[in-house]
Amino acid sequence: MSNIKIAPSLLAADFGNLQRDVEMVNQSEADWHHIDIMDGVFVPNISYGMPVVKAIKEHATKPLDVHLMIVDPDRYIKTFAELGASVLTVHYEACNHLHRTLQAIKAEGMKAGVAINPHTNISLLEDTIKDIDVVCLMSVNPGFGGQSFIENTYEKIRSLKAMILGKRAKTKIEIDGGVTSKNAKALVNAGADILVAGSFVFKSDNPTQTIHELKEIVHE
Repeated sequence: MSNIKIAPSLLAADFGNLQRDVEMVNQSEADWHHIDIMDGVFVPNISYGMPVVKAIKEHATKPLDVHLMIVDPDRYIKTFAELGASVLTVHYEACNHLHRTLQAIKAEGMKAGVAINPHTNISLLEDTIKDIDVVCLMSVNPGFGGQSFIENTYEKIRSLKAMILGKRAKTKIEIDGGVTSKNAKALVNAGADILVAGSFVFKSDNPTQTIHELKEIVHE
């Protein structure tokens, strides 16, 4: 469990002090900056676009884990590579030709991620799992921060882990939504490799300490 990653979601950061919060993540025990791009079409909300990602990259010293909650993500693969994304995650539900999209992401030198919504069955990834570096299981409905965790996520993690092992894939499992100190250990025990935490980190009294506590919990 020594390789479990914590990826604070900057969607929950203070946008008026974004540089401060990016630097807090830099100096903390976190592993990645998780960046949610929302277009107001694929999901109800709009978050931020390329100029903000560029500004984050100028101050970030840790990898950018970019999660595209947008329609037609293929249009922006090259753009996010140029902006410095290390991991680029697209939604299964937004891709007509998922295999082609994954290959395009890798061709730009990024790790390829696929996110699936709570209602989407993991069996739909069976034919592409060996091409996917990270599967992001949405444990809330995408589009807004601060939602309650969906309990069925544990079963999806176990099923996905079994698929990955059965296919001899090297895919990592990321959990996005409702992650707290109360469920972090159970998520890792079920098979999760990366935990995205937004509100739990940034709305806490001491975000750096909260990240430290999450790290301690998942490495017990």
